[in-house]
Amino acid sequence: MRRLAPYQSGLWLAEYGDVRCQLCRIYRSTPQSHLPQNQPSAIPPNNHSFFTKLRQHVNNRFDSGLLCSDCHNSIVWLPKSFDVDITAGTSLSIQAATYYDYPIRQAIRAFKHHEDMTKLPLLLHALRQLPRPQGCHRDNSVIVAMPTTNQRLVKRGFDPVSILAAQLSKHWQIPLWNGVERIDNTVSQQGLTRAERLGNLDNAFALVETPPAKRLLLFDDVATTGASLQALARTLYLQTLPLGASVSSSSDNPYKLQAFTLAHGSQY
Repeated sequence: MRRLAPYQSGLWLAEYGDVRCQLCRIYRSTPQSHLPQNQPSAIPPNNHSFFTKLRQHVNNRFDSGLLCSDCHNSIVWLPKSFDVDITAGTSLSIQAATYYDYPIRQAIRAFKHHEDMTKLPLLLHALRQLPRPQGCHRDNSVIVAMPTTNQRLVKRGFDPVSILAAQLSKHWQIPLWNGVERIDNTVSQQGLTRAERLGNLDNAFALVETPPAKRLLLFDDVATTGASLQALARTLYLQTLPLGASVSSSSDNPYKLQAFTLAHGSQY
């Protein structure tokens, strides 16, 4: 039997076992008088379909979201997408699920820097607001999570971006692809100006295998200036150009790039 990672177990419990809003902790969109009473279950505990029926039971009574409607409306404002240049005449569109503001900012920091998995359901709820790009599906697209370095992975002990990307992959039904590596010679982007961020990321990525699909959906947890996604896109764009193709002509590259992020805004 396949074992679930701790965060997967927590997400399952938050989504199907906890009927409270993951932010205000009040019941999700359902008056207390309408909540099911503690009655003996008609499903035997040893029935192999117990969890399937339990999931159906919960889904029939509660919203599929993890927040109540008031909390949802207070934090989920899909920002307008913005563009960053990849090369002359070619740009990358970046779409965020929400703004890097309270309470998302505090939840992201707790999740990334303190491995606080209790904040993951809130982040997942916001992440699910990202609409799947039109025309993208599992046969023509892959999600490219912002890669981390071995040094950072050892120091942190886990990769928060890959966890979020895996949840987005599940939501969109589009596979992940790990064909890009990050070179371990850059410093943290926090506190740097845009020019410093771009310089810091020069030659920070390398393509290690040919992409298996023509539509590459880049993902990062937070985009402030968009410099990290810009550098990743530039590596993918330049290293997938056919031999002899023009760098400045997007029509010469058979791959189409878009970028997505959980939150957009200043880190201060």
